[in-house]
Amino acid sequence: MLEVRDLRVHFSTDAGVVKAVDGVSWHVDRGETLAIVGESGSGKSVSAMSLMGLVPTPPATFPSGEVLLEGRSLLTMSESEQRKLRGKDIAMIFQDPLTALNPVYKVGDQIAEMIRAHDRQAGKVTARRRAVDLLGEVGIPNPAARASQYPHEFSGGMRQRAMIAMALANDPKVLLADEPTTALDVTVQAQIMNLLEKLQEQRETAIVLITHDLGLVAAHADRIMVMYAGRVVETGTNDEIFAEPRHAYTYGLLSSLARMDQARPEKLEPIPGQPPNLAHVPSGCAFHPRCRFATSSCAEKTPELVQLTDRPGHLHACLHPDEVGEAAATPREPVVPGSEAHVAETATGEPMLRTAGLTKSFPIRSGVLFQRTVGVVQAVDGIDLEIPEGQTLSLVGESGCGKSTAARAILRLHEPTAGSVHINGRDVTALGQSELRSAREDMQIVFQDPYASLNPRMTVRSILSEKYELLGGELTDSTIPELLETVGLSAEYAERYPHEFSGGQRQRVGIARAIALNPKFVVLDEPVSALDVSIQAQVLNLLEQLQRDFGLTYLFIAHDLSVVRHISDRVAVMYLGNVVEVADRDDLFDRPQHPYTQALISAVPVPDPEVERSRERIVLTGDVPNPADPPSGCRFRTRCWKHLELSDADKARCIDEKPVLEIASGPGHRVACHFAEERALLRT
Repeated sequence: MLEVRDLRVHFSTDAGVVKAVDGVSWHVDRGETLAIVGESGSGKSVSAMSLMGLVPTPPATFPSGEVLLEGRSLLTMSESEQRKLRGKDIAMIFQDPLTALNPVYKVGDQIAEMIRAHDRQAGKVTARRRAVDLLGEVGIPNPAARASQYPHEFSGGMRQRAMIAMALANDPKVLLADEPTTALDVTVQAQIMNLLEKLQEQRETAIVLITHDLGLVAAHADRIMVMYAGRVVETGTNDEIFAEPRHAYTYGLLSSLARMDQARPEKLEPIPGQPPNLAHVPSGCAFHPRCRFATSSCAEKTPELVQLTDRPGHLHACLHPDEVGEAAATPREPVVPGSEAHVAETATGEPMLRTAGLTKSFPIRSGVLFQRTVGVVQAVDGIDLEIPEGQTLSLVGESGCGKSTAARAILRLHEPTAGSVHINGRDVTALGQSELRSAREDMQIVFQDPYASLNPRMTVRSILSEKYELLGGELTDSTIPELLETVGLSAEYAERYPHEFSGGQRQRVGIARAIALNPKFVVLDEPVSALDVSIQAQVLNLLEQLQRDFGLTYLFIAHDLSVVRHISDRVAVMYLGNVVEVADRDDLFDRPQHPYTQALISAVPVPDPEVERSRERIVLTGDVPNPADPPSGCRFRTRCWKHLELSDADKARCIDEKPVLEIASGPGHRVACHFAEERALLRT
């Protein structure tokens, strides 16, 4: 269907020629899904944008390569011919639908425009009717009304569905999906990927899935192509790549993963270092500076893709495939029971954090000059949390459930509406401003986006020194170098600015700032969600090491349940401002009792095709209700799969009576559901 031959895409820059794509070849057949994986900067998206003619020339050049769609060469077409092709025979789903959709046009009009651009016979009414049908086909409720709304009135999942509807408007033969679910919650991700599979089955569309999520790949790809530094380093079927990788980089990606379905390993095995600058790619194998299997020959010779003798479709570009295969076949050592000594030692006594009835509401105001309150958003609704010293409690749930608001209310970055917060025995909610500033030594936060949270006009030394100047503490000549070395950065980095660091390095600076004054309690707000999987593993190992060394207590906020299972001691699940289940880590994942927890766990893809094929799925329908007008009784009932199975009398109880947290399978496991029952969803 679509074939790429020896594609090279280079960019001329002041630093030299950037070889973003360097001799890449692949193909995808009708009805097949090819996944292209690799870290940021590996060339995945540039290769896809080249197929669509969306890479501007200059600065880009195409020294070689062919792109053939059913035998027609795309790269030699004129702009007018490419315009006829885009959106008709080959279409693209972009990563961020909010920026890809025009904010000043209604969604239905944008889809109709796509239809009329390629079908001159279609009138406005016909195109509009077809747009409404497409919105219904991709699962948007009440499509006729939704077609008349603007993109900002859609939720994230609905915007992505609208993007898919637009991409499918002219029944394309090839669909390029560039990180189509990265910005979505795991439950919405499951809906979107199920939708794509269903539409692919109906239309026999060829799909090229560009992603860094290996769990998603295991669940939905037929074949996989792994890219590094602009080149293909391994390609094969889904089962071959996951079960028997032969390139060191592929093995490194798989070893970096935290897995939700397996016992926690002693530590993750990250790939050391950073991806190379594509203007100065290392000689020989580009991966050799980061490779544990590298020898001197790896720096001298650039390996070509070679075929495994017993598998005609499995190719790799590695000089040490046998050593990689042996390492991949060796299971990771799980944590030895009792080795997490800090848990046993500190699980008794006064908790480091205790909240009681913590509530945070935001008024909804109307009017310009004379504003009046017309409603209230109850973002956090009376939650009780406890974290013993030296432990990690993870707070999980979909976007809008109140996780980050709760964390900020705990630190009084948002003033709580009601309730109390005790940190290290001190009532934080009762402190005045001067006392609160001094108390901030003991409570710190690491933000999700390290680039936005670091001042771009200040050097790292100034950023870290500012903490001491504001909150006190002894600052000597050795303080900043020692702090940087603690988080795995060289002391010479102190004079650099944030833009000179990679994402993982910036997050390390953010962590250094948080631990500068030896706090006792740290909020980690999605600290690894913006990082590549190998860099994630580095940061997670660092956080665990700091916890062991300094006895830190963490409140870890995340939506990635695989990461949560790896780092947590206990887990609390939130939905629409309420905690609906809380338990010890393994108890919650192995024996979830709330229907919402069960749906979250079942929606997370596991990076193992064999496991994915046999897993039970619970796919939630619809979006999270408006927090300004939550459902009566159980707030989850409007999306609850179990609610549909109940008798009328039991349904009435869910509608009328709000469930409270009650002891479930043990004193440490509490659940807020009238009809909670255990359901095993993972094979461990």
